[in-house]
Amino acid sequence: METMKTPGPDHPIEIKAHPRRVRAHYQNHVVADSSDVLALIEAGYHRVFYFPRADVSMEYFSRTDRDTYCPYKGHAAYFTLVMDGAITENAAWTYESPYPAMSAIEGRIAFFPNAVDVQEGEATASVPAPGEVVRHTDAGAGASQAEPWPTNAPNPDTAK
Repeated sequence: METMKTPGPDHPIEIKAHPRRVRAHYQNHVVADSSDVLALIEAGYHRVFYFPRADVSMEYFSRTDRDTYCPYKGHAAYFTLVMDGAITENAAWTYESPYPAMSAIEGRIAFFPNAVDVQEGEATASVPAPGEVVRHTDAGAGASQAEPWPTNAPNPDTAK
């Protein structure tokens, strides 16, 4: 019988948004590219990046029959990666219906490091909250509701 366990002090699992863009390469091709990656850090294991499925080139992946079970996450399904004549069995996995404590990774894709090269890129730009954009936008009255943001480019009239 399968037992559902909840992460805690004896087996910590942390899931957080990763601040950098992450790309996954296979056979010198980018198969995943996202600024919306979750980093999962579990007990004594290496960090794992979970990509949104929409940011993965799923046309190169085919579902396998492999199914594994984790008492903290639930059942994992696997994908084989096929590209340019190269085939890597069970190169990626997903938790399509994880246990409630792991719901953040639902439907996301992770890659085995021996099959796919996952690399961190540049930091993702912070995006101002919509309310801040509105406060700094001229509503047509000739003035915004807040002080203008500082310029981020030189004035072409004064630049030499």
